[in-house]
Amino acid sequence: MAKDIDMEKEKCDLTESCSGCEEETTCSSKEKEDHEEARLAQKLSHIRNKIMVMSGKGGVGKSTVSVNFAASLALQGYEVGVLDADIHGPDIPRMCGVENRPLVSHGEGLEPIKVFKGLRAMSMGLLSQDPDKAIVWRGPLKHRAIKQFLGDVNWGDLDYLVIDLPPGTGDEPLSVAHLIKNVDGAIIVTTPQDVALLDSRKAVNFSRLINIPVLGIVENMSGMVCPHCGEKIDLFKVGGGERAARELGVPFLGRIPIDPRIVISCDAGTPFVVDPEPSEVGKAFENLTQVVVRATEKAEDKITSATH
Repeated sequence: MAKDIDMEKEKCDLTESCSGCEEETTCSSKEKEDHEEARLAQKLSHIRNKIMVMSGKGGVGKSTVSVNFAASLALQGYEVGVLDADIHGPDIPRMCGVENRPLVSHGEGLEPIKVFKGLRAMSMGLLSQDPDKAIVWRGPLKHRAIKQFLGDVNWGDLDYLVIDLPPGTGDEPLSVAHLIKNVDGAIIVTTPQDVALLDSRKAVNFSRLINIPVLGIVENMSGMVCPHCGEKIDLFKVGGGERAARELGVPFLGRIPIDPRIVISCDAGTPFVVDPEPSEVGKAFENLTQVVVRATEKAEDKITSATH
C-alpha cells in the first residue's frame, strides 16, 4: 500500500507509472507492486461513484444499456467515464464512435478517448491493432489488463465510472470488485422472459457475495411500439425483470422498450440518447439515470452522516 513505499527515494511519483520512471531498474518487485497499489488508490480517489453493469447471460443488450446510461449521465451534466471491461468482445468503441481514434500515452499514463463533452471511454478494443484478432487470455492476464485500465488511465475527476462487464460471474467482475474494493453499486440487465429470474438471481447473488450493493434490475427489450399503427407489441413478453426484482428483494429500475433506431444508432457510433427527438427509449434512460443518481447520492449522504 501507499505507506509501504519508501518515499525517501523520491522516485515514487504517483502521477507516473513504473514503466515511465528512469529508476525503474533499481526498484524491487515489492516496491513496484506497492507503487502500483498506491497509484491505483490515488486514481480511484478521484472517482466519486463506480458502477458495474452486469448480466447473468449474454444477448440482453448490456453494452447498449451501459453506453446510453453513461451518455445520459453526461448529458445531465456529470463527468463520466465508461470502461469496457469485456476483454474478449469489446463493443464500447464501436458504440461510442471512437474505434479508430489513436490513444495518447505519456509518463502519467494513457488518456481515455473523449466521446463528447463529459464522456470519456477506454477499452481493450482501442489497444488491439487487429480488431478481428481473438484475445486468448486466462484470468491473470485479464486481471492485469483491468488493473491497468483503472490505475494507468488518466480518468481525472469523475462523478461516475460506468464499468461494462462481460456476461456471467467470472474473472472480469471478480477483478473489478477486488481492485476497486468499494464498488458503489451494480446494475443488473435482463430481458422480460420468465427465465430472466434464473439469470438475474445469479448476478444478484454474486453481487451480494462480494458485498456490492445491487442498485436494481433493468428490464431491457421490454415491448415495442409498432411504427405503423402505434400498437404496443410484447415481442419477448413483459414483466420478467420486474418479477425477478420483486422476488430477489432488489429495486426495479424500469423498462427499456425495443426501438429499431437503437441498432442503427449503435452501429453508427452514436449513443441513442444523444438524439434530441423525444422517444420512449430516451425517456426510459433518463428515468434510469435519475433513479441511480438518487440512489448513489443517498448512499453518499449516509456515509457522510456516519463519518460525522
